[in-house]
Amino acid sequence: MAAAYRGHDDRLLDVLDELKRHAFEGAAWRVVREGRAAFDGSRGSGRWNPSDLSVLYTALARDGAMAEMHFHISLGQSVFPSRIRHDICEISTKTERTLVLANIKELVALGVEESRYRELLYGRTQEIASAAAFMGFDGLIAPSARYDCQNLVLFLDSFNLENLEVASREPIDWAAWRSQNIGTGR
Repeated sequence: MAAAYRGHDDRLLDVLDELKRHAFEGAAWRVVREGRAAFDGSRGSGRWNPSDLSVLYTALARDGAMAEMHFHISLGQSVFPSRIRHDICEISTKTERTLVLANIKELVALGVEESRYRELLYGRTQEIASAAAFMGFDGLIAPSARYDCQNLVLFLDSFNLENLEVASREPIDWAAWRSQNIGTGR
């Protein structure tokens, strides 16, 4: 069965249309399962992708990417899985038409509830990302919900993958990372 067409909020489209498209060039970080390609898009849906929008989630800080993945691996687990293997990839990235929502206040202006941003309530953020992709943005930069950094989310249907290059890839020692980052307030 085909997915039903989901229209965009005209007011949101008008607001996004007024926003500048930014170029970004720099390092982004992504955690992937061992053996998985660094540029495979996210499956399913998440904070910035409804199920019909393929995205590549990255963070602009190494520990930010790891904190995001750690959170999702830990969901519903009383003990952190010890056999799961991941790599951290540093990706040289170049964008041309990126929506920059640099802080939570900019998200609030678009209808995101600040007090609930860290929760798994993705409706409004998915609407924003879907509308931004529809408007021709190649991705967005927004605050991480898990770490004090920005995330870069690339819309794979409108992003040129030739503008990405894996600069480095190394295995993650989750036990070492957890000992340095969990409970530190980071």
